[in-house]
Formats: sequence, C-alpha cells, structure tokens
Amino acid sequence: MRVRGFRRFGALVVGGCDTIIGHRTRMKTFATFAAAQVIRMLPRARISHAVGQLAEQAWPSWLGRRVIDTYSRIYGVDRSECEEDEWASFDAFFTRKLRAGIHHVVVDRAMAVSPADGRLEDFGDITTDARFRVKGNEYRVVDLVGAARAAGHFEGGQACVVYLSPRDYHRVHSPVSGRLVTIRSLAGDCFPVNDIGMQHVPGLFVRNRRVCFEIETKVHGKTTRVAVIMVVAMIVGRITADVMSHVDVPLGEHVVSHEIEKGSQLGV
Repeated sequence: MRVRGFRRFGALVVGGCDTIIGHRTRMKTFATFAAAQVIRMLPRARISHAVGQLAEQAWPSWLGRRVIDTYSRIYGVDRSECEEDEWASFDAFFTRKLRAGIHHVVVDRAMAVSPADGRLEDFGDITTDARFRVKGNEYRVVDLVGAARAAGHFEGGQACVVYLSPRDYHRVHSPVSGRLVTIRSLAGDCFPVNDIGMQHVPGLFVRNRRVCFEIETKVHGKTTRVAVIMVVAMIVGRITADVMSHVDVPLGEHVVSHEIEKGSQLGV
C-alpha cells in the first residue's frame, strides 16, 4: 500500500523499510542474505559520506538532464509533480520540492496525516509497556526515541512505518499541528533499510542512525505527543532539520520551541 499525499496516522512514525513479496521467496531470501553478508563487510559510513559529497557536486546541465532522465525512467519518478524541471546537482534532485497544491492537508485537528510520500509498511498499536512490532520484529519505543523519559508518552498509542524508495519525495512533514519541542539525533550505522536490511539486520531501526522529532499537540483538549523518526540508510546518511542551521543534525538532544502547522516541513 502506497501512501500518497497526507493520510491519518498514529503517535509514532518511523521511516522506512521494505519487504520481500511475490513468488520464489526462498531464492530471494538467499540472495538478500548473501547481499547482507557483503554489506556487513563494507565501510558503510565512509561509502555514504563519499557518495554524499559526489551527489552535492554541481554538474553541467546536459549531464544533469541525462542522469535525471535515466534515473526517472528506472525508478518511475513522476517529475510532473516537481516545483522545478532542472537541478544543479543530484542531491538537489533527490531532495526536490513538489509544486504547491500537490497535497491537500486534512484540517481536523483530531486527525494526524502522513509525514511522507511512501509505502505504508506496517501499522499497529504500541503496547502498555511501550513496545511496537514491525514485520514480526519487536522494538522498544525507548530504543527508537532514544530517551527513557520520552517513551511513556507513547504507551497505548499507535505507530506506523513509511518506507521511502529511490523514486519518492524525500522531504518529511509534520503529521499534526502543535509545538516542536525536541530534536534528538542518535548515533548509529548506515545499513540499507530495504528488504536486505529488514530481513537480515536484527534491530535495524535502532542500529541505524536516526533523528527523532517530538511534537507536543492537543487532541480534544488533552495534551499529547507525536514522534516522527527519520532513519538513515546506506548512501542516504544525512538528515537536516528545518529549524536548525546545520546541514546534518548534530548528535545529541536539542531542546527547541517552534510552533508548527500540520503539513509543514520538518526536515530532509
């Protein structure tokens, strides 16, 4: 199921994973297992850093058009939704903006919306002891958000996982209106978050580097919190927060106080 535009969600949103689908599952499982063993031996952080630097380099317009045309054809990118039709670098294209009006945000304050365009991989309840299952793997909310005192806010709530593929829009938006109170940047690895990582890297979402945005909001007069957790992947290893000047959110907890509207951009 793909999530296009903004839809209703729960209290904890984690970005991204993939699954094995279709027939010949055993063959696919063996192939992904073999690929996972190769990836484990690679210097993932250094590869991600090097590719990131290359992606930021400005290119001649003729080269950019060829690269983008090829990439769009392979991954099925719908460039008619884009605000621009030319980009100065691959990074600028990958983090492209969409035209105004592409998304229509639900105004009902009691209804959360999807923070991203992607595929809804999992959706479920957060147990009373603050645990959440993703494709059969159990995660503790305290490990996902990175702070014991914060985990209690989400007990009894709901959570979902949205996977952003190479074709997707990679800007993330607030699922609710409220006040952004904390940005917590957590150290970690750069394993891929596709089927390879999901199947063969135990605890993938808490092993990878991630940034947790906590938003304080009110529903029916009651104050509650929503967390949006952006998880890096191999090659995609940088997370930028709109309210911070840093290109990559520095590690640690950053206390902020920023009023934000539902559908407003949180980061890239």
